[in-house]
Formats: sequence, C-alpha cells, structure tokens
Amino acid sequence: MTEITATEFTPWVSLFGGMLIGTAAVLLMAFQGRIFGATGILAGFLTPANSSDWAWRAVLLAGMMTGPLAFMLFTGHMPEVEVPVSKLALIVGGFIVGIGVTYGSGCTSGHGVCGMSRLSPRSIVATLSFMASTAVTVFIIRHVLGGA
Repeated sequence: MTEITATEFTPWVSLFGGMLIGTAAVLLMAFQGRIFGATGILAGFLTPANSSDWAWRAVLLAGMMTGPLAFMLFTGHMPEVEVPVSKLALIVGGFIVGIGVTYGSGCTSGHGVCGMSRLSPRSIVATLSFMASTAVTVFIIRHVLGGA
C-alpha cells in the first residue's frame, strides 16, 4: 500500500485565485453579458457563432493559459505543479469530465461560480453533485484502493 501524503493547502494563494476568478466572471457578465463557464467558452471558441464571439473567447483562453507566466512575473519562479497520477489516468479523467460537463450542461466555473451566485436551483444541484462525486472519488482512491 502506498503512503498517503497530505494535500498542501495554500489559503492566501487560493483566496487570491478565487478573487481573480470571481472578478473575471463579473467582468465577463458586465462587458459581454456572458456566463464564465470555462467549458462553454472553450466549446464556443472551437465552433464560434461569428468572429466577434471568437475574439473574446480567444483573449480569455489566452489569459487562462498565460497565468503561470504572470505568476512567474510576481514570484520569480514558475508555479510547482505536481500530478500524482499517470498520464493514462489524466486522459481517462479528462474524458469522464468531458462527459460530465456535456450531460450537466456546464462545469464548476459556470455552475459553481456563476450559477450559484445567481441562486440558480439547477446550478446548486449540479455543484452539489460535483462536490459529492469528488468526495466519493477521493475516498475510494485514497482509502479503498490505497492510492495517493
């Protein structure tokens, strides 16, 4: 059985990141009238309705991808990313998440950040489902299967 390591929680960095996500969601709603749902933004980028719809999505996605560079500008080093699973597990997990966001009509940013702030019953149920399935998955992986 492998040793289970504690998950490092960084409250100040997490708070700052949450504030950035909230600010981005408010600004996108204020200036574009759109919900900040990352999977919906990506899907619309890949199949845009028109060029102006594509442009704001491209800028937002570029901002998401260049976040580590902004982190490096402020701290002097790239953020450490530790992925304690195999590439196969990442691929399978990504596929499962893709199915989930398709059937759930959104992801944690759309439902969890934007939908819950609007008190959307559908988003509240979706977010509770995300959190419950996450808790069950972590319990099974860490305590039943003995993984990290």
